[in-house]
Amino acid sequence: MRNYKIAVIPGDGIGTEVLAAGIDVLHALARNGDFAISPQQLPWSSDQYLHLGHYIPDGGLERLKTFDAIFFGAVGSEKVPDHVSLWGLRLPICQGFDQYANVRPARVLPGVTSPLTNGKDIDWVVIRENSEGEYAGNGGRVHRGLPIEVATETSVFTRRGVERIHRFSFELARKRPRKHLTLVTKSNAQRHGMVMWDEIFYEVAKEYPDVTTRRELVDAMTTRMVLKPATIDVMVATNLHADILSDLAAALSGSLGIAPTANLNPEREFPSMFEPIHGSAFDIAGKGIANPIATFWTAAMMLEHLGEAKAAARLMKAIETVTAAKVHTPDLGGTATTKQVTQAVIAAL
Repeated sequence: MRNYKIAVIPGDGIGTEVLAAGIDVLHALARNGDFAISPQQLPWSSDQYLHLGHYIPDGGLERLKTFDAIFFGAVGSEKVPDHVSLWGLRLPICQGFDQYANVRPARVLPGVTSPLTNGKDIDWVVIRENSEGEYAGNGGRVHRGLPIEVATETSVFTRRGVERIHRFSFELARKRPRKHLTLVTKSNAQRHGMVMWDEIFYEVAKEYPDVTTRRELVDAMTTRMVLKPATIDVMVATNLHADILSDLAAALSGSLGIAPTANLNPEREFPSMFEPIHGSAFDIAGKGIANPIATFWTAAMMLEHLGEAKAAARLMKAIETVTAAKVHTPDLGGTATTKQVTQAVIAAL
């Protein structure tokens, strides 16, 4: 029997609640399958940071390398500045394990209502370059507190980094029925890095004549997502642009509570990390009403990455059965609790 060793990092806020639900569902799925999961929880969180002064302990990344995948909840605390928590936990894993392809599917699940009248046309995949760009961390501050204080934040685009995310995007678009890929850019204003981003896209495009392409400025892309969702299939964008667009995609699909993410190292030199995109959600943490659907969909993406496509499909079918039955948490207009949605998905399995 195949046994997958999963590092579980619940993190902060509702991350602890939804990841516990996700593990319950994975165990239920494995009981009726021909594989097993061995989850190991790591207490890397803002509480640990406040107590010990670090998110990831010495040797933490080396320890993570021994796992088949990483299941991540959320990071962020009202007691810790956001840039400290993000750079203390999530980004060291993504960048340290070269998880350069961030994949975020978006579609309106059965029984879920989109705020758009044409929301049924949403069937997208947002691909985010996840290792460099605007989140490279290149920059600094000098003369702090003085009138001449200066802060710089420099986007970094490398030919290797840009080429590989474009090639990944073309490969994914080629596997989908429409075979359509939108290049999201801002090269009219950012004339160096973004112009190179565009040029490399069209160089790679020559290798994929079966994929139809479109170029769209990022500001125009937001309006296209709202007004003409049927014209979009797969989109590829930089670290910052795709971060923003994928949250919009989730909201247009009904809720951030249903949106999954995979942080992939496609070459499988390191374990990949799978996380729902909703964040730690301080306002509802501890109330038992966090939507676990994003976590379950994320778990399905993890299973697919691990080679368990049949189990992933079973889980997605169970998710859609539950959403179609309108067993919804408050973010989707329902009254169900996290536990009730979890129980319903397990029953559907």
